[in-house]
Amino acid sequence: MKSGFVSLIGRPNVGKSTLLNTIINEKIAITSNKPQTTRNIIQGIYNEEGYQIVFVDTPGIHKPINKLGKFLNKEAQSLTKDVDVILLVVDAKEGLGPGDKKIISSLEGTDASVILVLNKIDKMTDQELLRAINNYKDLYAFAEIVPVSALNNNNVKTLIDVIKKYLTDNMRYFDEDTITTNTLSFLVSEFVREKIFRLTEEEIPHSITCITSKYEDKKNIVNITVDIIVDRDSIKKIVIGKQGSLLKEVGIEARKDIEKLVGKQVYLELYVKTIRNWRDKERYLNELGFNEKDFI
Repeated sequence: MKSGFVSLIGRPNVGKSTLLNTIINEKIAITSNKPQTTRNIIQGIYNEEGYQIVFVDTPGIHKPINKLGKFLNKEAQSLTKDVDVILLVVDAKEGLGPGDKKIISSLEGTDASVILVLNKIDKMTDQELLRAINNYKDLYAFAEIVPVSALNNNNVKTLIDVIKKYLTDNMRYFDEDTITTNTLSFLVSEFVREKIFRLTEEEIPHSITCITSKYEDKKNIVNITVDIIVDRDSIKKIVIGKQGSLLKEVGIEARKDIEKLVGKQVYLELYVKTIRNWRDKERYLNELGFNEKDFI
């Protein structure tokens, strides 16, 4: 039995959550084409005969502009410690940028094996991929360099086989049928937040968070209430939409994912609440679950 912990790090929007979902073969982390989608630490558990790999998907490391941003950066950076493997995921198509270099420099002195994952190779020619490998390979003593397309599940099995070589534990941490440590309530709130990401303009979602305030599992139906927290009344109007149209669409789309997750009918209620400047107020960050004081 071989097991271990693997941390996924990288800039926002490089495909870490998509990669995690592909590895686990289940939707446990929300995705969108907008940066900074992941805000919480998502744990996914990969099980195979003789192996268990615990993956930790971190928020994208970025330049923080408020207390929430500082929390997320420190949370992400803290997860490069006490793991067997660090997957540094980069957008190979977009190319090497200053954000990548900063993250790479922060890895100096780590005890973990660092594997460079060149993602989004489905958008590249072989020549472009070779150029990307050359641009990165001398920046750090990477244990391995593995090109993948997380979206198309291209070469992801090879990545898993490579990770296995660096696992250091010999115990099973979770039951074989466990695929995530996150609660159903958390996943529900994330599914709602994902739909808001996809249905609103780029600047809107980053002032929004979602909290599941009721989760009532009955025999044939699950009754759920999710509070959508925004920081301005103007954004509240946008999220609700004309005569409630956008909020209704968010609910319809989120309910599809939630019913697939729980395996039964779902009655979902959504409420939009304004808490001004919640991202900069420590009290609200604590109430909303961002409560590691050392990170703020």
